[in-house]
Amino acid sequence: MAKRVLLLVGTKKGAFILESDGNRRHWSLRGPMCEGWPIHDLILDTGSRAILAAGGSPWYGEAVWRSNDLGETWTHSSAGLTYGDDGPSMRSVWSLAAIDSTLFAGVEPAGLFRSQDGGATWSHVEGLTNHPTRPTWEPGAGGLILHTIVPHPTDRERMWVGISAVGIFETRDCGASWEPRNRGVRADFLPDPHPITGQCVHKFAPAAGEPETLYQQNHCGAYRSDDGGSSWQEITPGLPSQFGFPLVTHPRDPDSAWVIPLNGADQGRFMPGGHAAVWRTRDRGATWARLDDGLPKHDAFLSVLREAMARDTLDPVGITFGTSTGQLWHSSDAGDSWRRITDTLPEIWAVEAVVVDG
Repeated sequence: MAKRVLLLVGTKKGAFILESDGNRRHWSLRGPMCEGWPIHDLILDTGSRAILAAGGSPWYGEAVWRSNDLGETWTHSSAGLTYGDDGPSMRSVWSLAAIDSTLFAGVEPAGLFRSQDGGATWSHVEGLTNHPTRPTWEPGAGGLILHTIVPHPTDRERMWVGISAVGIFETRDCGASWEPRNRGVRADFLPDPHPITGQCVHKFAPAAGEPETLYQQNHCGAYRSDDGGSSWQEITPGLPSQFGFPLVTHPRDPDSAWVIPLNGADQGRFMPGGHAAVWRTRDRGATWARLDDGLPKHDAFLSVLREAMARDTLDPVGITFGTSTGQLWHSSDAGDSWRRITDTLPEIWAVEAVVVDG
């Protein structure tokens, strides 16, 4: 059966969907959706085929949006997305994940919520919020946000989450208890550069076919873990900077991953030297290659946020990234060459690539 590729794009002014066939050469655009709400993350729930969007409006508050018809119509709910009358005020939903029939949402201020009715209602996963280190959690530049949720691929009781600027936590009992998973990750901006928590994880993702292998892009370097996050090995050498936000892994090859380094936290946070490039490893981070064919090589002071890069599952793999100036760049050959497919979207906060039957 023919395949369709959808790019789910979250922006400062709503969600957009780009669509192409399996060749990924010509794209149609729909949007804005979600009534123009700021959208931080989008996923496709493969069980129900619903698109879910994580958002937060300065006027209407936080919500999770849902479309059962691939973006034609939408509903939204914030029922249960609260810390209670005595808790901090919710600002936005930042991340989403689906495990079988259960949805998870990461929010700001950092916390985790669960839904078992497709996002209509939510309940607080209190074990994470009640962790003993919680009084020491400090926000990153973007706030105190739970921005990444990674379910274990084979054990439904295990999950990892990423919080800025706190680090990675893992649960092995469906969220009842949590342990920090930051050993070996630097936090150069703290008096103790190797704390239990306090690392500013920017993005992490699992390796294909290896349940205990994770790759991480951090405020202070790139890392790989081969033991489920219990320890991390730095793989920054070969990259032009230790600072960057997005990271994606190959859907079939556990040795391959892509990152976009930026020039530094206090130097503008754009691609080093104004030379646009994506960097790829094919040997688990031992070496990195610059991929810039078709990208602007000078005067390209582009910034790419943590959720704004995605890969599809076709062969060869398609890679897409969106910029803070509204451009979408796409490669249909695993990053070897690039084309700009949009130029005038609002500030892009999230990109997700999904493949559906035609």
